[in-house]
Amino acid sequence: MHVVFGLGNPGKRYLNTRHNIGFILLDYIQSIHKVPFRPGKGDYYFMQFQLGDETVLGVKPTTYMNLSGIAVRQVVEQFGIELKNILVVLDDFQLPFGTLRFRKKGSAGGHNGLKSIIAELGTENFARLRIGIGNHFEDPVEFVLSDFTQQEIEGLKQLLPVAYKGIVAWVNDGIEQAMNQFNRQFFEWDLK
Repeated sequence: MHVVFGLGNPGKRYLNTRHNIGFILLDYIQSIHKVPFRPGKGDYYFMQFQLGDETVLGVKPTTYMNLSGIAVRQVVEQFGIELKNILVVLDDFQLPFGTLRFRKKGSAGGHNGLKSIIAELGTENFARLRIGIGNHFEDPVEFVLSDFTQQEIEGLKQLLPVAYKGIVAWVNDGIEQAMNQFNRQFFEWDLK
């Protein structure tokens, strides 16, 4: 079993914010597989779908971003998930909009959701998919908690299918293959 953790903040206020790109990608995957999100036995909702013979869980923590690790630990313990079968999807304002960056492991890089996961799991040894959201504000907090612009939403319509293909590659062929095929910037436009 593989698990894709999409990071975000719960509630309507944060629904279309840049910080919620993990939730947005899981919603896109849900629209493809037509499976419901159900409450988990902890601080999360999850959906279950198949990629070939492999069962995949898509998990949305119900905590705020800086406590995401609680749900990740709960799922890992409840389902007996190996670290190599975890992928965390998150926003990265230091990457240009439209960039995908799969990584095998690494530090939190200032992302509070990743900090929480590393603290709860006691390791940095899990894969992540950072999705570039750019940064047009002086205050990064204000930027990540603001909604995507209409132009960015149009870009996401093109990017989400590519990110999904990257997840399929990760499940079927491993993190190295996903990195080799999908680590790049897919759009080069000047977003205002």
